[in-house]
Amino acid sequence: MAGSVSGGVAILGTGLMGLPMAANLARAGLRVSAWNRTIAKAEPLARLGVRLCATAAEAVTGAEVVLIMLSNGAVVDAALADIADALSPGTTVVVMSSIPVEAARAQAAALAARGIGYVDAPVSGGTRGAEAGTLVILAGGGAAEIDRLAPIFAPLGRVTRVGPVGSGQLAKLANQLIVGVTIGAVAEALILAEAGGADPAAVRAALLGGFADSTILRQHGARMVERDFAPGAHATTQLKDLTTVASLARSLKLDLPFATLAQHEFAAMCETARGALDHSALYLAIGERRRAD
Repeated sequence: MAGSVSGGVAILGTGLMGLPMAANLARAGLRVSAWNRTIAKAEPLARLGVRLCATAAEAVTGAEVVLIMLSNGAVVDAALADIADALSPGTTVVVMSSIPVEAARAQAAALAARGIGYVDAPVSGGTRGAEAGTLVILAGGGAAEIDRLAPIFAPLGRVTRVGPVGSGQLAKLANQLIVGVTIGAVAEALILAEAGGADPAAVRAALLGGFADSTILRQHGARMVERDFAPGAHATTQLKDLTTVASLARSLKLDLPFATLAQHEFAAMCETARGALDHSALYLAIGERRRAD
């Protein structure tokens, strides 16, 4: 295995994604400390030997690598401010949250001034990937730094360096754009099939293996026909990322019409009580509009 990390690993944020990620790190034999704003959510990790900490600063003290899996850029900024004085020079901070590109670059610069390394490494794969250790990890940073982190990334999934700092977030936004638009396309396709008199479950099954096949059709298409919208990834998170896509597109003077449409549809969905559901529940929002018409 490439790379070498002999010190401990701290993980900040043990929600839907962070909890199974921390568990996989512990099962791999790494020395793990964890902090979560609601510490009760981290308690299952104690059975795996993870040290639970009352504060983020306590969790990162003495850690060689700090993984951050928090909800957005502002929350990550606040956590970094809280732990700054507890980080030792030579520590590497790995932000695995989805945050704006400019936020990642600003965080990296601020930490570099303290002698602390930084990698932005958001992930794709949802809670299923986090639990199975099959996440797609999109890493931005120095090649040597990312290679050194291989023992940390290996229990979590497959890592690919996509460029310098900030590139991980760019790749994640590309991922979320594809996911958001494709969820809408799959939802509309199944609604169309049902409205025309076909069995949507049978249509989905028939399309598997053809040109229309995708992870979205397989996983989220199944959620749609089974009406199972327990959150693997919240609709509000999808909207957050599509809003970031829109902001970045404006700054780059890009017109992305499908991204704009997907953002609009998820925004309308999240104005209702369905924002806390899985993002595949866009199917319900589109279907309700048909009935209302």
